[in-house]
Amino acid sequence: MAKVTPDRPGEDDPGYGRRLGVDVGTVRIGLALSGSDATMAMPLETIKRETGLKDRDQADIDRLVAVINENNVVEVVVGLPRDLQGNGSKSVKHAKDIGFRIRRRLPHIPVKYADERLTTVIATHALREAGVNSRHHRTMIDQIAAVEILQSWLDERRVFLQTDASAHSSMTEESSEQ
Repeated sequence: MAKVTPDRPGEDDPGYGRRLGVDVGTVRIGLALSGSDATMAMPLETIKRETGLKDRDQADIDRLVAVINENNVVEVVVGLPRDLQGNGSKSVKHAKDIGFRIRRRLPHIPVKYADERLTTVIATHALREAGVNSRHHRTMIDQIAAVEILQSWLDERRVFLQTDASAHSSMTEESSEQ
């Protein structure tokens, strides 16, 4: 499959508010939520996947929309499954389909796609280190993977905002000196 490029935090940042991280699988959808300050991702819940690629929206999409509305989410970050070379996997269609459905139902909420390479591996390792048997806690793996997706986005966002603020400050100083 061809190279797939994830989004990056940037100029179109919606500002203050909660972000929702989404790890899309063919069986489950893991969710993570940030606080309003958008600095830390926490596991939220796992939704049973019901909507297929060509189906009408089912209860899983209704639940996603409800979570976004209930938590006043200002941005949704969907994990974009890629291999280590940056090529899209078959799961890219599933991730993009869920993003499309959210965007269609809530057009005022930006939906971004973030790199999710190795998030399930990291989640499985973290649970194993904590002594949790991953076979019995698949729903936790999906939530932790969503946390990894969202936390990476939040960290990149923080760096962008700091860099952008520094650049803006430098330009303001230069123009005041002239």
